[in-house]
Parts: sequence; structure tokens; C-alpha cells
Amino acid sequence: MVNLSLQNPLFVTYVIAATLMILKAVSMSWLTVVRMMSEKGGFRSPEDLRKTPLNPAPDPAQLKPNERVERIRRIHLNDLENLPFFLVAGLLYVLTGPTLLLAQILLYGYVVSRFLHFAAYMTAQTHDVRATLWTIGSVILIYMTGHTLFLALGL
Repeated sequence: MVNLSLQNPLFVTYVIAATLMILKAVSMSWLTVVRMMSEKGGFRSPEDLRKTPLNPAPDPAQLKPNERVERIRRIHLNDLENLPFFLVAGLLYVLTGPTLLLAQILLYGYVVSRFLHFAAYMTAQTHDVRATLWTIGSVILIYMTGHTLFLALGL
């Protein structure tokens, strides 16, 4: 069994990749709030129209969709749809005891693909560009889970 400690370079590789992905996903919430404040709109709940120090001049138009805020929300939703699979698949894959180099290529490759996907989404690249970057991460997940499954089945 793989040693799940920070003295094990294989586990450290997973920990670095996983924490980067968690921080990225959490940062999307903060980025949404920053966008809403800078746009003074894109709010979702009626109570957001109450006068407060952060919204001194509420306006019903603030509840209308704002494309700059919605873009961040779509990126965040995409993370929430994809990152849990990576967190589980990556850990299970590490438990199979792959070589360090292969684990680094796969785990860090996934991280890079997600950050590039973020950059493509933020800069309004075409669906083809975003889909290509998403596919890279998806293929990595399929490989890791397939490898893990084959080993678990004794194949």
C-alpha cells in the first residue's frame, strides 16, 4: 500500500495537485463576488437589493443577468462538475502505486488543463478551444480510473 504521508513523493504530488484544484474552485466564489461588486449587478436574490454599505444604491436592474458575472458562475459550475471526480480518481490512482513520473505527468497535466480551460473561458475562446482543454483533463481521468479499476479487478 502507498504511504499516505507527506514524506512520500507520490502522495505529495497528489496533495499539491488536489490543493491547487481546491484553491482554484474556492477562488471562483471570491471572483464571482468581486465581479458582482465591480459590475454592481448580477445579483441573484431579492434581498440583495436591500440598501447596505456594500450596495448603497440598490436598483432592481441589479437582479438581471450580467454576462461578466455569469461567465464566472459558468466557470465555477464547470469546476464543481469536474473537480470532485479528479479528487477521488487521483487519490485512488495514487493508491495503485504508479511510478512517480507518470503520476506527476497525469496529476499535474490535469491541473494545467484546468487552468488553461479557465483562461480560455475567461477570455471567451471558442467552444472548440475550451472543449479541447476539457478533453485533455477528461482523458487523464479516464486513464487513471481505468487503470485503477483494472488493478482492482486483478486484470
